[in-house]
Amino acid sequence: MPASAKELLGDRAARLSPYAALLAGPAAADGLLGPREVPRLWERHLLNCGAVVDDLPMGADILDIGSGAGLPGLVWALLRPDLHLVLVEPLLRRAGFLRSAAAALGLADVEVVRARAEELVGRHEADVVAARAVAPLARLAASCLPLVRPGGEMWALKGQGAAREVAEAGMALQRGGASNVRIATYGETVLQPPTTLVRVQVSSVPGLFEEGRSGQ
Repeated sequence: MPASAKELLGDRAARLSPYAALLAGPAAADGLLGPREVPRLWERHLLNCGAVVDDLPMGADILDIGSGAGLPGLVWALLRPDLHLVLVEPLLRRAGFLRSAAAALGLADVEVVRARAEELVGRHEADVVAARAVAPLARLAASCLPLVRPGGEMWALKGQGAAREVAEAGMALQRGGASNVRIATYGETVLQPPTTLVRVQVSSVPGLFEEGRSGQ
């Protein structure tokens, strides 16, 4: 575990070590994580996801769309036991890994659903619907915003092109019921590059669509 992990997460960082071993071992062996990603597993993946965790609402219901190997969902579940996580993954092998990982990590409150986001409309909704490295923001808006409870948010973990994606997705965000969009960065003093998060709020009362930028 790198020193940056404890600097960012304090004593909670140790909770991620068993999951890191699963990613570097079974997940990498099954092709769920590229071999070049293993040496940078902590800073590029685990801490990239963990940097935002304290901004999640207490006790929130969360859908992790296209969870893959469990990023960010399993990271958030390990760091925040108060959260209720549903990991959504359409591919059989990945869904199988998620179930075995959740069991091995003792995450009894984590549910794995094998489905695409579009198939969950009308069946699932959440306070936060999250996606990391899944699709451009415009596509995420179409598939994820219908799953957000009124007053909740879609969280898209993005890279340096986040502002461009927000601009290109303007119409899709409005059609999806977004009332406000913010771009926030996390872990600037620890992570290079820092985590970039696009937060899209869905209001219970239709309002003016706004774009903003904030940092932490």
